[in-house]
Amino acid sequence: QVQLVESGGGLVQAGGSLRLSCAESGSIFRIAAVGWYRQAPGKQRELVAAITSGGSTNYADSVKGLFTISRDNAKNTVYLQMNSLNPEATAVYYCNADARLIQRIYWGQGTQVTVSS
Repeated sequence: QVQLVESGGGLVQAGGSLRLSCAESGSIFRIAAVGWYRQAPGKQRELVAAITSGGSTNYADSVKGLFTISRDNAKNTVYLQMNSLNPEATAVYYCNADARLIQRIYWGQGTQVTVSS
């Protein structure tokens, strides 16, 4: 049973930083593209950043230059470093693993990020 567990969320002042972690219980990350999504109240879930199994990354325009996604395959963990946070970043952040080779998609339970002004 594959489980994704996010951590690192919390309350931070505008301009501050947080690092989110997504730990995976099996070894699915080795063959999966992993993405961080966020969903703010009353809004649709949106992709923030993603990283392929080969290490290629892409970012939403709104976070380019501010957020960095990375992965540590030895630890089965993907990180999202978020800098210069503003209140618009307040949302629940979800980790997603898209393992197309085995046609499986997995989601974590989410972690709340709140940025105060």
